[in-house]
Amino acid sequence: MSISNFPYLSLLLFFPLIGAILLAFIPKKDTLIIKLFTLVWIVIEFLISIPLYFYFNSGTYNMQFVENYSWIKSLNIHFFLGIDGISLFLVLLTTFLMIPAQWSTWEAIDKKVKEFNIALLLLETGMLGVFLALDGFLFYVFWEFELIPMYLLIGIWGGKFRVYATMKFFLYTFAGSVLMLAALMALYFIHGHFTGIYTFNLVELAKTPLPFKWQFWLFLAFFLAFAIKVPIWPFHTWLPWAHVEAPTAGSVLLAGVLLKMGTYGFLRFNLPMFPDMSRLFVPVIVIVGLIGVYYGAWVAMVQPDMKKLVAYSSVSHLGYSMLGMFALNRIGMEGSILQMINHGISTGALFLIVGVIYERMHTRLIGRYSGLAAIMPAYAVMAGIFVFSSIGLPGMNGFIGEILILVGVFKKNIWYGMLLAPAAIFSATYMLVMFRRVFFHKPKPELVELSKQGKLKDLSLREFSYFIPLVLLVFWIGLYPNAFLSKMHTSVNHLISQVHREAPAENISMLTGGKR
Repeated sequence: MSISNFPYLSLLLFFPLIGAILLAFIPKKDTLIIKLFTLVWIVIEFLISIPLYFYFNSGTYNMQFVENYSWIKSLNIHFFLGIDGISLFLVLLTTFLMIPAQWSTWEAIDKKVKEFNIALLLLETGMLGVFLALDGFLFYVFWEFELIPMYLLIGIWGGKFRVYATMKFFLYTFAGSVLMLAALMALYFIHGHFTGIYTFNLVELAKTPLPFKWQFWLFLAFFLAFAIKVPIWPFHTWLPWAHVEAPTAGSVLLAGVLLKMGTYGFLRFNLPMFPDMSRLFVPVIVIVGLIGVYYGAWVAMVQPDMKKLVAYSSVSHLGYSMLGMFALNRIGMEGSILQMINHGISTGALFLIVGVIYERMHTRLIGRYSGLAAIMPAYAVMAGIFVFSSIGLPGMNGFIGEILILVGVFKKNIWYGMLLAPAAIFSATYMLVMFRRVFFHKPKPELVELSKQGKLKDLSLREFSYFIPLVLLVFWIGLYPNAFLSKMHTSVNHLISQVHREAPAENISMLTGGKR
């Protein structure tokens, strides 16, 4: 049986859920078995996802590995799954990052271990569902579902201010979810009114642009829902709290996957369904994107906490992705999608780097460290690789994404590009200053003493094992990006054609005040 005839995406989607159910039957006292079972299960899940890359047909923009079953017949709601060149790598990123996220918790999580690993597996199902769903109602179900395990990860296993962080995270994202639900219902009825087809099918909804006045309000509702999730300035204030208070695994998955659900939402809803508004809102996106890029970098520069510094860097990096996306050309859009993947790898790895030293010293304050390169040389090398990856050093993944975005933005408007280009200086500044202060200069005497006592050890074999695959990806994308970009070309070209398609006559009339 070929992969195209097998319910492969359903297997991929529900495999973690099955693991969570089986995990519930393992006694709580068997913590090692629980950890090992979860690790093996998510490794198998990643292996299941790999054939998607090799069997993916990059010559078509149509959805692939499609499964479409009637779910709620009276409302024409379907269990509709599929992937294209835009969602392919987000699915693979999700299954991949689960491994280092869980593997990093073996010593850090020592309470409610069983519940923690169940929450991780449930979160994986929720995240995958968002990227696989092609029915708007199903998309919303998974969008809401993933909130619960992430809420638990932060609220139970988080830091000192975890209750405040979880409430802020939940209220912000839930507010966006309410707007999304309202917009989905409006889209369902408005599309049905104009076409006679009442459907939540995202492929069908993207085929027929709605009249201008409806595009405006629906675009705005979806924009706010996804802007909170990205998050775009000024909707970002929940993010630093969530990152800082989350356990390391939660921070890795929050930065690596959950934030990409927002940018993915723009690609799946706003751009293809509301093309007039997507073009009209470009100046607005450019303004908030540029503010986010610079604001995130400037605030990161003054952070005394390493984890908060990395958190604010996300605001800056995802501002780049928004600018590349709304350049509305192939180079910028592919750079945006690739940068989503790069951010997941590099920023996820930086949170792991911070987690390693926090486990040993129980502090993330930059001022408490100095000269770690002499005490923990392997750790310093790993940290250096991901710092340089994050700032876009040539030969590494971050450079490819940023240069494609910059070229795409320049191609859109030279002034936009001129405003964006200097931001790279500030991105490099906050990362390199932190790297210098923590890893170089003379080691602090108390750190030297802890090292002599064996309390401040270099990377363990377990830690090496989850950093090495991330390092390989950094250089693979940096040196041979076509392995990733080639899978996107056709889907991105189709999306751009949808955004630039000619508006219906009544839309043009409203845009031009009746003049043609």
